[in-house]
Amino acid sequence: MEAIEQSKIFRRKLYNGYEIPCIGMGTFGSDHFSNDDIASAVEGAARLGYRLFDCASVYGNEDLIGISLKRIMDSGIKREELFIQSKVWNDKHDDVINSCKKSLKDLGLDYLDTYFVHWPFPNYHAPGCSVDSRAEDATPYIHEKFMNTWAQMEELVDMGLVRSIGTSNVTIPKLKLILRDCRIKPAINEMELHPSFQQPELFDFCLENGIQPIGFCPLGSPTRPDRDKSPDDVADMKMPEIVELAKKHNVHPAIICLKWAVQRGQIPIPFSIHESEYYSNLLSVTQDPLTDDEMKIMKSVDKNCRFIKGHVFLWKGAKDWRDLWDLDGTITKVK
Repeated sequence: MEAIEQSKIFRRKLYNGYEIPCIGMGTFGSDHFSNDDIASAVEGAARLGYRLFDCASVYGNEDLIGISLKRIMDSGIKREELFIQSKVWNDKHDDVINSCKKSLKDLGLDYLDTYFVHWPFPNYHAPGCSVDSRAEDATPYIHEKFMNTWAQMEELVDMGLVRSIGTSNVTIPKLKLILRDCRIKPAINEMELHPSFQQPELFDFCLENGIQPIGFCPLGSPTRPDRDKSPDDVADMKMPEIVELAKKHNVHPAIICLKWAVQRGQIPIPFSIHESEYYSNLLSVTQDPLTDDEMKIMKSVDKNCRFIKGHVFLWKGAKDWRDLWDLDGTITKVK
């Protein structure tokens, strides 16, 4: 397979002037893929034209991805062509700078293009724990504590270790407070976005405030951990409307999901270790766009079906996972 020309993969401009590719690759391997497989996929994806890679310390594979990034840059792809992201995990909210430095060391980089607060709660749980796991010291969102974490994020920008900072898994009420009190506002918000979970209110709020949405689970994440699955989940790629559009365009339903995501204005970060899949994912955004009528069909399939519910971040006294997401428009407090 020949690399896709970079001129065919457009970039979106962030409010601070930096540009980010319109599609990238996630690096969370769930419980189904090895870290070696993921690192190999990053190297293969870069060879075929990917430049955006979404990483996180909690994924436990940044050291191996760092080896791949070195090979990528040794092959002639310049650092400034790449857009590399990472995230501070919940147990490091009080030690953001050292957490970032550890990711930089593991990834073999001098700076990150974006660094995110992975979750707005400092509630730790061990990787791979069961869905009913709860930390004894877990708390709901406490804005003053979050802003202490955010001040460290801002310092990373001042230090030149990070170009942009971002939020992840936040809600409109939380974002409003962050925007009110921050010195450097989020450039990007990473959020669950796929056809059956379009989050139109949060999506529009981000755009109205100059924050670029990045969508994880863009294909409905069929390989997400079993602990994140429930009987009521909707399989995006099996939705009749999407299947019908895929037949019309003579592509896999995954391609329709990605075309919709990019044309809507979000940046999808699909994950695959298979060359044919990640190649077709990237190629999908360079040709045969959906029509306006087809985009309207895609808008109509929203089922408000959240997959990543975050059960493990709940605190004593919380009712259920809905308390994490401020569904009534106010930030849930301890009851």
